[in-house]
Amino acid sequence: MSIRNLLVELFVEELPPKALKKLGEEFAAKLFESLKAQGLASDQSAVTPFASPRRLAAHVTDVAAQAADKPVSQKLMPASVGLDANGQATPALLKKLAAVGADAAVVSQLKREYDGKTDVLFLDVIMPGAKLADGLQKALDEALAKLPIPKVMTYQLDDGWSNVNFVRPAHGLVALHGDDVVPIATLGLASSNMTQGHRFEATHHPVRLKNADTYATQLATEGAVIAGFDARRAEIVRQLTEAAAKEGLAPIEDDALLDEVTALVERPNVLLGQFEEAFLEVPQECLILTMKANQKYFPLLDGNGKLTNKFLIVSNIRPVDTSAVIGGNERVVRPRLADAKFFFDQDRKKTLESRVAGLDKVVYHNKLGTQGERMERVRKIARAIAQQIGDDALAASADQAAQLAKTDLLTDMVGEFPELQGIMGAYYARHDGLSEDVADAIEDHYKPRFAGDALPRNATGTAVALADKLETLVGLFGIGQIPTGDKDPFALRRHALGVIRILIDKQLPLSLDTLLQHAAEAFGDKIQNPTAQLTDFIFERLAGNLREQGYTPQEVDAVIALHPQVLQDIAQRLEAVRAFSTLPEAESLAAANKRVGNILKKAEGTVEAKVNAALLKETAESALHQALSAVAPQADAAFEKGDYTASLQALAALKAPVDDFFDNVMVNADDPTLRANRLGLLATLHQAMNRVADLSRLAA
Repeated sequence: MSIRNLLVELFVEELPPKALKKLGEEFAAKLFESLKAQGLASDQSAVTPFASPRRLAAHVTDVAAQAADKPVSQKLMPASVGLDANGQATPALLKKLAAVGADAAVVSQLKREYDGKTDVLFLDVIMPGAKLADGLQKALDEALAKLPIPKVMTYQLDDGWSNVNFVRPAHGLVALHGDDVVPIATLGLASSNMTQGHRFEATHHPVRLKNADTYATQLATEGAVIAGFDARRAEIVRQLTEAAAKEGLAPIEDDALLDEVTALVERPNVLLGQFEEAFLEVPQECLILTMKANQKYFPLLDGNGKLTNKFLIVSNIRPVDTSAVIGGNERVVRPRLADAKFFFDQDRKKTLESRVAGLDKVVYHNKLGTQGERMERVRKIARAIAQQIGDDALAASADQAAQLAKTDLLTDMVGEFPELQGIMGAYYARHDGLSEDVADAIEDHYKPRFAGDALPRNATGTAVALADKLETLVGLFGIGQIPTGDKDPFALRRHALGVIRILIDKQLPLSLDTLLQHAAEAFGDKIQNPTAQLTDFIFERLAGNLREQGYTPQEVDAVIALHPQVLQDIAQRLEAVRAFSTLPEAESLAAANKRVGNILKKAEGTVEAKVNAALLKETAESALHQALSAVAPQADAAFEKGDYTASLQALAALKAPVDDFFDNVMVNADDPTLRANRLGLLATLHQAMNRVADLSRLAA
């Protein structure tokens, strides 16, 4: 059996750059997956994806010309249906055999097996292995059908009649097993050993591939194309770093931009361009964004992280004289930068305060009113938070920042570049003569915008950021806009994680319930109060976040079950639970706590945590009461001081009296007075054991 390497390439028109990397990976993976499933590739085989602006390809090692034959046991039908009283095949069996490519001659070879209900007939056959041409055709069809195509095109084939659907029109198909062409077809194309290189710089048209293993080398030498996405990306990084180093500068780091540029060029050539220094008067965020978003350039920064008037161009051609390419790019970027400067100059002619009234004309949500109404709600919430974490001066500062935080939405610059909202507000606030605290808060009130993002820099920004996120959460939950499954159009999960991070990382002694109540009150009767549902939502996000940090599900469940309202001490509670879990008494106490909880749930009426010492009849219940009287004050004192580890460890002394109680005391006594007193004792125990965490969640 011939085992050789395989190459498959689909040559197409320019693919969507933001989707190219994923398309290349999925094309190779799905093709390989199908070949393995058919036995044409093995566990020793390896796949290498290739993806350039005009091609998707996969190289697979150790592919067989034909898969090995394999025995197959085909379940046919119950023996009572397939055979008559004389053991002869019934018409139903003959029909079934014909359907699987057999005839009456195999009836005597059928196996009978009992499947637990009845005897069943099986046909054991040796199925010939798939031939590569058939198997590769199937694999290619499956791979193309499963590609994550962002938007499908319909185009006409060369015959003038047929239409096909694909991400972009396809013009070539290569399928080589070693140096042999595998006869397959797709999208109106028949396979060959010929492909195309660079549109302008290839030395061979077409590139005739010698075999599957020379693909990347021949494309590089004859086609002037670096076919591998990762190889091309690495070459761009090398050239960017080298070109920047010559200027004593550093290119801006942006993985998304790097991936997009890698998907736009086949033969990268990094060139240095520059623009007039006068444009540097514009905030560097504006210039960087317009160069990256509109032109796909890499701005260059100095040692202090400040933008310079130089940038790097990743060209797709390598002319001897690069001046025309550089000059053309410099001419193109100049009007873009001029637009940014114009927007900046125009915006500064109006103060942020003068724009406040305009927010009343901007709809926020049809059920929640305008941005102006929203701003007033955020102001109320921000003032309340600032009063709790500061004083009247902080409340006034937070109120001013909240009033102006959304006004940059009405500026020309943010209208052109929405990504700059907040950032431009800070620049305009400083231009208006406002304090640094207020300017920073206007920029920071969106933070944290994503996992790992920085938090607000000052207390003013913290109050406004919290207020903004709480207003969003409470408002949208209050009108029923709750995330479901993977649908979260208003990014409420991200807002909830932002609230959690601010409260925990900033160590704010604020009650979550109080914060949500303040936010709900700011809406008046515009919404249904969603505090209970939103609390559960926030704690679900918190639980997931803590598990990602390495805490066990049991530790997280134990702490989160109590819904501790001050999130800043969550970490201390978790560490206390972890330390408690190592005690020899932990397992027994957790099990007892779970048992106590179940007893109290089943008790009729409300059980008060009160004990009448005169009604303690059994030695074991008296001993438990005495132990509780000694241990509970110690545990409570440690809890009040925030020493949660000591609080839980004090409970270890209860193990023996708790075990003795359950061994010797009947809780549900016939005497209702005795029963109520014993339930009260258990309620007291339950209360003492569950201040730091619900220890029953640690029980196996």
